[in-house]
Amino acid sequence: MASNPKLMFLIDGFGALLSVFLLGFVLVQLESWIGMPKDTLYILAGIAVFFTIYSFFCAFRIKKNWRSFLKIIAFFNLSYCILTFLLLLFHQDDITTLGVIYFLLEIIVILSLVLFEFKVATYDSEQKVN
Repeated sequence: MASNPKLMFLIDGFGALLSVFLLGFVLVQLESWIGMPKDTLYILAGIAVFFTIYSFFCAFRIKKNWRSFLKIIAFFNLSYCILTFLLLLFHQDDITTLGVIYFLLEIIVILSLVLFEFKVATYDSEQKVN
């Protein structure tokens, strides 16, 4: 991945785009099954729109210092996970089991991506594989 950073940004961008679709279109229709208020889902979807734009911009425009830009989106993704977890706690009386499952799975997937992004961003291409 370190030899093709564009792919990393594209993966992030398409993941964020999927979140926009699920949060902003699907889950708002299933609010009673999920328990997260529509306003909150729209806020999370709006954040994901920003991440989508950022990641696609980086994929197609950033040629130098891409590691810094990848660290930035990794930090944003980590912040999003923390925010989502806090929103789960804040709305815990309303969130259904299905909602908890969805948001915890989303957090797990994004945290996995964050770890991978930080690993790629800090990988030294001069390191020798043992």
